Amino acid sequence: MKICIYGAGAIGGFIAARLSQVDGVDISVVARGANLEAIKADGLHLVSPAGDIRAHVRASDDPGELGIQDYVFLTLKSHQITPALPEISKLVGPQTAVLPPTTGIPYWYFHGLDGFESQAIEAIDPGGAQWKAIPGEKVLGVAYWLASEMTGPGVVHHDGNVARIPVGEPDGTISERTRRLSQAMIAAGIDAPAVPDIRSWIWIKMISSLSWNPVAVLTRSTLGEICAEPRAVAIIHRMMEEADAVASRLGAVPPMTIEERIAVARDAGGHKMSMLQDVERGRPLEVDVLLGSLEAMRDIVDLQTPTIDDIYTLAKLHIAALNRNRQA
Repeated sequence: MKICIYGAGAIGGFIAARLSQVDGVDISVVARGANLEAIKADGLHLVSPAGDIRAHVRASDDPGELGIQDYVFLTLKSHQITPALPEISKLVGPQTAVLPPTTGIPYWYFHGLDGFESQAIEAIDPGGAQWKAIPGEKVLGVAYWLASEMTGPGVVHHDGNVARIPVGEPDGTISERTRRLSQAMIAAGIDAPAVPDIRSWIWIKMISSLSWNPVAVLTRSTLGEICAEPRAVAIIHRMMEEADAVASRLGAVPPMTIEERIAVARDAGGHKMSMLQDVERGRPLEVDVLLGSLEAMRDIVDLQTPTIDDIYTLAKLHIAALNRNRQA
């Protein structure tokens, strides 16, 4: 089984390191710059409560060197996907399954969904570029429910005890390709069930990112620090309730309660949300993909999300001020 991780960062590096330990899995990564050089020289180092791994995997900045794959995980930032499509295509053959990122609602969301088949999301996939390159029948859905951070070139830290990465077909079937990937990931020590309701898992992951990220940026706090303040947790709870209502209107039933999701955040208490990591490193933030995803879906079902709107108004002002200070 050939599996390529396109983007060996916090999530991609975690998956690659774990899968490298499984017999019969040929794992490779596409990386760039100092990260690529570190992986080539010393391997990919995963530091985790479940045990540290030093993984020596095939790594390149040219996907053409890696060949056609059985599975391709796209673990780039959402805004990096469209420019990378020509390079991604070098890994994709007739039987390849591609797992696009799900920071927000993915471009393929309505593929095979009864009552919404003709619905496209222009705000998420302008001009249908991703759909044309990776049509819905090539897609496997995935949700990344883990807290990890790249702390240096070739080094990934996994925070907490949760590493849940469900996978599933857009049409809800448990296909052979889904089953094979699930089994490989479970053998790697990842909680990766093959699920018939992958959209519901994508929703709760997106809702958690949507809720925790702006609060983390505004307060410059870890998950544990936010969870220690009951009034902050109450705000998170209201944001999740509003987003859950949108998901429910679209037929997605959250597989975890809000309290269970908050408990997962408490478990990863020392973790900094990805958007806070990006602020501290001066990188672009995924504000637009998160908020844009919710707004697009909210408009379809005609619901309002006042708490989310208020928090993101403050977050955008805060981010704009940070950008001005960097440019001064």
